[in-house]
Amino acid sequence: MGVSRVPGRIEDYALIGDMQTAALIGRDGSVDWMCLPDFDSSSCFAALLGDEQNGCWTMRPARGPREATRRGYRSETLIMESEWDTDTGTVRVIDFMPPRGGAPHVVRIVEGVSGSVQMETALRLRFDHGHVVPWVHRAGTELVAIAGPDAVWLSAPVELFGHNFTHDAAFTVTAGQRVPFVLTWHPSQVEESDHLDAEKALSRTQRFWKEWVAQCSYEGSYREAVVRSLITLKALTYRPTGGIVAAPTTSLPEEVGGVRNWDYRYCWLRDATITLEALIRSGYQEEARAWREWLVRAVAGEPQLMQIMYGIRGERRLTEWEADWLPGYEDSRPVRIGNAAVGQYQLDVYGEVMDVLHLARRHGIRGGDHLWGLQRSLVNYLEWCWDEPDEGLWEVRGPRQHFVHSKVMAWVAADRAVRSIEEFHKEGPVERWRSLRDTIHAEVCEYGYDPQRNTFTQYYGSKELDAALLLIPEVGFLPYDDPRVVGTIEAIREDLMVDGFVLRYRTDLESSADQLPGEEGAFLACSFWMANALLAIGREDEAHELFERLLSLRNDLGLLAEEWDPHAERQVGNFPQAFSHVPLVTTALNLATRRGAWRVE
Repeated sequence: MGVSRVPGRIEDYALIGDMQTAALIGRDGSVDWMCLPDFDSSSCFAALLGDEQNGCWTMRPARGPREATRRGYRSETLIMESEWDTDTGTVRVIDFMPPRGGAPHVVRIVEGVSGSVQMETALRLRFDHGHVVPWVHRAGTELVAIAGPDAVWLSAPVELFGHNFTHDAAFTVTAGQRVPFVLTWHPSQVEESDHLDAEKALSRTQRFWKEWVAQCSYEGSYREAVVRSLITLKALTYRPTGGIVAAPTTSLPEEVGGVRNWDYRYCWLRDATITLEALIRSGYQEEARAWREWLVRAVAGEPQLMQIMYGIRGERRLTEWEADWLPGYEDSRPVRIGNAAVGQYQLDVYGEVMDVLHLARRHGIRGGDHLWGLQRSLVNYLEWCWDEPDEGLWEVRGPRQHFVHSKVMAWVAADRAVRSIEEFHKEGPVERWRSLRDTIHAEVCEYGYDPQRNTFTQYYGSKELDAALLLIPEVGFLPYDDPRVVGTIEAIREDLMVDGFVLRYRTDLESSADQLPGEEGAFLACSFWMANALLAIGREDEAHELFERLLSLRNDLGLLAEEWDPHAERQVGNFPQAFSHVPLVTTALNLATRRGAWRVE
């Protein structure tokens, strides 16, 4: 039990969660990442960004294979089962987090399947992102670990013994025997743990997921992938507010060993419309409404102060700092907590908000008059700022540019304002907004388009391309059969596809707007956009081929990170990533209906 271990590959991990936080569990049965009590809280297990001394909870056979022989989710749930075959028998570990009522719980039930298996478990709690060793004592039959505001209680029928800042135990399970472990977080001033019956919690958790999945309206040939993506999206939802985090992790690198390491435990406006559309088209009106309501609360206020991202409750201050005691995933430094991109100016967010509110209105998710008042103020502000440069969709940390995608989304904001007046009889200066829409459209077509190459470009005057240009027809700026759109799709295929997958943009050019050292993998959302684009221009076989290729990148549990490294053939970036799973759902839906654009009808 003293053998040192390092984290597995990013795709080696399983996700469990209670819709307020989540945990990642490796193939070897170790919980290597978990923040308590919420997604954006400090982690108490941070081995994922360091080693076992930064906190983990292992559970596996004492002898036999280090990694599980088999693993998988119980059908259409978020209950994880891992099995080990040993010389003396087979054992199963059932991992899950019950949908939260009061305190957060992590439940691990060790079940004997056959024979007799000696098991070992080791609990290393390290609060404050792997930095603080708690004071541990016993309260009756339970272990209690306390540090500052945090307290974790462990209830188990076997006794754990402490040494070297670790508590471990050895025990044996025989066929039919079940040994439950329940880990519970409380504020440290709470003197007694919430007592949870593990078996009842398992039944209740299974029933919850079965009933939730039963609402899914998609029955196509990609149902397994769609349902797993929807479950993942639900797991990344902060249930009290409806906000959806981009990922439950921070600083998993876009380039292993590099510096492109960001905290994704927040909610981005860039995801708003595609998330709402995926939920609505899949039958999840309640989640769509909750997401819309989170967004409205978050962006409320002065339009010039609207941010590109917010905290799970709508917080605006997401100060970025570095946890310099953590070596980073496979020595990828720095480990960042918070995200400085929150202070960036990104013009496209105005279009995202206008688009999602228009989409919600079209699908019967109505709001009060205050929503139209908010939209009017956004467009009024946009009239004065749309022609300014910005940092763009991808949050580049180089100089501001006149990014074409940003200008297109400014056009979307004006267009949706006009359409709201025309379709829903809202009041507003429609002629003025039509003029704004036409002015933006004409400028983009003049300065953002390269007639020699027959393609739109990343920003005005540049020669570089950007995968976000694939969204030009998706938002209705131009139809898919426009020669400029087809030319842009072809140019992106030629210039940004690497080994069959799409990069966001080139990072290896001196003229790159990125201005960060190193490279990154293929951004999976961009590849899904390409599949949609191919479908819409009539290349259905190529679209299906690319989609199948993307599905093959999922791990054995159906999970995707943010990017794919085609050279190392591994997933990179934060994991699992909502911005990968949402376009997976919409692409599957489009392939099933042979539809192209969905936002504008």
